[in-house]
Amino acid sequence: MTRGLEIMKNMLTCIRLVVLSVLVCCVAYPVAMLVFGRIVVPWKAEGSLLTDGHGEILGSIRLAQEFTRPEYFWPRPSAVDYDAAATGGSNLAPTNPVLADRAKRILERYRVTGDQRIPADLITASGSGMDPHITIEAARFQMSRVAAERGLPEEVVEMLILRNTEEPLLRVFGGEMPVNVLRLNVALDEKMTGLERE
Repeated sequence: MTRGLEIMKNMLTCIRLVVLSVLVCCVAYPVAMLVFGRIVVPWKAEGSLLTDGHGEILGSIRLAQEFTRPEYFWPRPSAVDYDAAATGGSNLAPTNPVLADRAKRILERYRVTGDQRIPADLITASGSGMDPHITIEAARFQMSRVAAERGLPEEVVEMLILRNTEEPLLRVFGGEMPVNVLRLNVALDEKMTGLERE
Protein backbone atom coordinates (compact mmCIF):
# COMPACT_ATOMS: atom_id res chain seq x y z
CA MET A 1 0.00 0.00 0.00
CA THR A 2 2.79 2.41 0.90
CA ARG A 3 4.55 1.62 -2.43
CA GLY A 4 1.38 2.47 -4.38
CA LEU A 5 0.97 5.80 -2.56
CA GLU A 6 4.60 6.65 -3.24
CA ILE A 7 4.16 5.93 -6.98
CA MET A 8 1.02 8.10 -7.07
CA LYS A 9 2.83 10.89 -5.24
CA ASN A 10 5.73 10.73 -7.73
CA MET A 11 3.30 10.78 -10.66
CA LEU A 12 1.56 13.87 -9.28
CA THR A 13 4.95 15.56 -8.83
CA CYS A 14 5.85 14.74 -12.45
CA ILE A 15 2.50 16.08 -13.71
CA ARG A 16 2.98 19.29 -11.70
CA LEU A 17 6.48 19.71 -13.16
CA VAL A 18 5.18 19.18 -16.72
CA VAL A 19 2.35 21.70 -16.20
CA LEU A 20 4.75 24.19 -14.60
CA SER A 21 7.27 23.74 -17.44
CA VAL A 22 4.57 24.29 -20.07
CA LEU A 23 3.31 27.41 -18.30
CA VAL A 24 6.82 28.86 -17.94
CA CYS A 25 8.24 27.89 -21.36
CA CYS A 26 5.13 28.18 -23.53
CA VAL A 27 3.22 31.01 -21.87
CA ALA A 28 5.20 33.15 -19.42
CA TYR A 29 8.49 33.31 -21.35
CA PRO A 30 7.00 34.17 -24.78
CA VAL A 31 4.70 36.81 -23.24
CA ALA A 32 7.63 38.31 -21.28
CA MET A 33 9.77 38.44 -24.46
CA LEU A 34 6.91 40.02 -26.42
CA VAL A 35 6.37 42.70 -23.78
CA PHE A 36 10.12 43.28 -23.41
CA GLY A 37 10.54 43.62 -27.18
CA ARG A 38 7.63 46.02 -27.58
CA ILE A 39 8.95 48.24 -24.80
CA VAL A 40 12.71 48.16 -25.50
CA VAL A 41 12.85 47.74 -29.30
CA PRO A 42 9.32 48.31 -30.61
CA TRP A 43 10.31 48.78 -34.28
CA LYS A 44 12.18 45.46 -34.36
CA ALA A 45 9.45 43.70 -32.40
CA GLU A 46 6.91 44.81 -35.01
CA GLY A 47 8.97 43.24 -37.81
CA SER A 48 11.34 46.09 -38.79
CA LEU A 49 8.82 47.32 -41.32
CA LEU A 50 9.82 50.06 -43.76
CA THR A 51 7.04 52.46 -44.75
CA ASP A 52 6.73 55.20 -47.34
CA GLY A 53 5.73 58.82 -46.69
CA HIS A 54 2.04 57.83 -46.61
CA GLY A 55 2.53 55.11 -43.99
CA GLU A 56 2.18 52.33 -46.58
CA ILE A 57 4.23 49.25 -45.65
CA LEU A 58 6.92 48.54 -48.25
CA GLY A 59 8.39 45.46 -46.59
CA SER A 60 10.64 44.30 -43.78
CA ILE A 61 14.33 45.12 -43.83
CA ARG A 62 14.93 41.74 -42.18
CA LEU A 63 13.37 39.66 -44.97
CA ALA A 64 14.21 39.52 -48.66
CA GLN A 65 11.52 40.23 -51.19
CA GLU A 66 11.58 39.73 -54.91
CA PHE A 67 12.38 42.60 -57.25
CA THR A 68 12.22 41.73 -60.94
CA ARG A 69 12.00 45.06 -62.75
CA PRO A 70 15.31 46.17 -64.31
CA GLU A 71 15.32 49.59 -62.59
CA TYR A 72 15.67 47.87 -59.20
CA PHE A 73 18.53 46.01 -57.57
CA TRP A 74 17.75 42.31 -57.41
CA PRO A 75 18.24 40.27 -54.22
CA ARG A 76 19.87 36.89 -53.82
CA PRO A 77 17.94 33.96 -55.28
CA SER A 78 15.56 32.26 -52.87
CA ALA A 79 14.99 28.52 -52.61
CA VAL A 80 11.55 29.28 -51.12
CA ASP A 81 10.43 31.98 -53.59
CA TYR A 82 10.74 34.67 -50.89
CA ASP A 83 7.99 33.05 -48.79
CA ALA A 84 8.75 33.90 -45.15
CA ALA A 85 6.39 31.14 -43.99
CA ALA A 86 8.56 28.50 -45.67
CA THR A 87 12.12 29.60 -44.96
CA GLY A 88 14.97 27.23 -45.63
CA GLY A 89 17.56 26.13 -48.12
CA SER A 90 17.00 23.80 -51.02
CA ASN A 91 19.10 20.97 -49.54
CA LEU A 92 20.23 20.14 -53.07
CA ALA A 93 23.72 18.74 -53.56
CA PRO A 94 26.19 20.89 -55.52
CA THR A 95 26.12 18.31 -58.31
CA ASN A 96 22.32 18.42 -58.65
CA PRO A 97 21.27 19.48 -62.18
CA VAL A 98 18.48 21.65 -60.73
CA LEU A 99 21.12 23.98 -59.26
CA ALA A 100 22.99 24.10 -62.57
CA ASP A 101 19.76 24.96 -64.42
CA ARG A 102 18.94 27.70 -61.92
CA ALA A 103 22.45 29.15 -62.22
CA LYS A 104 22.17 29.11 -66.02
CA ARG A 105 18.86 31.01 -65.89
CA ILE A 106 20.36 33.57 -63.51
CA LEU A 107 23.38 34.08 -65.76
CA GLU A 108 21.02 34.65 -68.70
CA ARG A 109 18.96 37.10 -66.66
CA TYR A 110 22.07 39.11 -65.78
CA ARG A 111 23.32 38.76 -69.38
CA VAL A 112 26.69 37.46 -68.24
CA THR A 113 28.95 36.85 -71.21
CA GLY A 114 32.26 35.12 -71.83
CA ASP A 115 34.81 35.57 -69.07
CA GLN A 116 32.69 38.08 -67.11
CA ARG A 117 32.58 37.21 -63.42
CA ILE A 118 29.41 37.46 -61.35
CA PRO A 119 29.44 37.69 -57.52
CA ALA A 120 28.55 34.35 -55.94
CA ASP A 121 25.71 35.76 -53.84
CA LEU A 122 23.76 36.65 -57.00
CA ILE A 123 23.73 32.98 -58.01
CA THR A 124 23.51 31.16 -54.68
CA ALA A 125 20.58 31.26 -52.27
CA SER A 126 21.17 31.84 -48.56
CA GLY A 127 20.51 29.15 -45.97
CA SER A 128 17.18 30.70 -44.99
CA GLY A 129 16.20 31.77 -48.51
CA MET A 130 15.26 35.16 -47.03
CA ASP A 131 18.59 37.03 -46.73
CA PRO A 132 17.74 40.72 -47.33
CA HIS A 133 21.35 41.65 -48.12
CA ILE A 134 23.75 41.43 -51.03
CA THR A 135 27.46 42.23 -51.03
CA ILE A 136 28.79 45.58 -52.26
CA GLU A 137 30.28 43.68 -55.20
CA ALA A 138 26.84 42.31 -56.08
CA ALA A 139 25.33 45.79 -55.90
CA ARG A 140 28.10 47.27 -58.05
CA PHE A 141 27.63 44.44 -60.54
CA GLN A 142 24.04 45.63 -61.05
CA MET A 143 24.85 49.34 -60.86
CA SER A 144 25.21 50.08 -64.59
CA ARG A 145 21.89 48.40 -65.44
CA VAL A 146 20.02 50.26 -62.69
CA ALA A 147 21.68 53.60 -63.54
CA ALA A 148 20.80 53.21 -67.23
CA GLU A 149 17.18 52.23 -66.47
CA ARG A 150 16.78 55.17 -64.07
CA GLY A 151 18.65 57.67 -66.23
CA LEU A 152 21.01 58.43 -63.34
CA PRO A 153 24.80 58.82 -63.37
CA GLU A 154 26.56 55.73 -62.00
CA GLU A 155 28.26 57.91 -59.36
CA VAL A 156 24.85 58.80 -57.89
CA VAL A 157 23.79 55.15 -57.79
CA GLU A 158 27.10 54.16 -56.19
CA MET A 159 26.62 56.85 -53.53
CA LEU A 160 23.22 55.32 -52.72
CA ILE A 161 24.81 51.87 -52.52
CA LEU A 162 27.37 53.14 -50.00
CA ARG A 163 24.69 54.92 -47.95
CA ASN A 164 22.75 51.68 -47.65
CA THR A 165 25.73 49.55 -46.72
CA GLU A 166 25.63 48.25 -43.16
CA GLU A 167 28.42 47.46 -40.75
CA PRO A 168 28.75 43.71 -40.17
CA LEU A 169 27.50 42.52 -36.80
CA LEU A 170 30.96 41.41 -35.67
CA ARG A 171 33.19 43.94 -37.41
CA VAL A 172 36.09 42.85 -35.20
CA PHE A 173 36.26 39.58 -37.13
CA GLY A 174 36.10 41.27 -40.55
CA GLY A 175 33.53 40.06 -43.01
CA GLU A 176 31.51 41.53 -45.84
CA MET A 177 29.72 44.84 -45.47
CA PRO A 178 26.20 43.97 -46.62
CA VAL A 179 23.86 46.17 -48.64
CA ASN A 180 20.17 46.03 -47.70
CA VAL A 181 18.32 45.58 -51.01
CA LEU A 182 14.95 46.96 -49.85
CA ARG A 183 16.50 50.08 -48.33
CA LEU A 184 18.59 50.64 -51.45
CA ASN A 185 15.59 50.32 -53.77
CA VAL A 186 13.51 52.64 -51.58
CA ALA A 187 16.39 55.17 -51.63
CA LEU A 188 16.42 54.93 -55.44
CA ASP A 189 12.68 55.61 -55.62
CA GLU A 190 13.05 58.56 -53.23
CA LYS A 191 15.92 59.93 -55.32
CA MET A 192 13.79 59.73 -58.46
CA THR A 193 10.85 61.41 -56.69
CA GLY A 194 13.17 64.19 -55.51
CA LEU A 195 14.48 64.71 -59.06
CA GLU A 196 10.92 64.92 -60.40
CA ARG A 197 10.11 67.69 -57.91
CA GLU A 198 13.14 69.78 -58.93
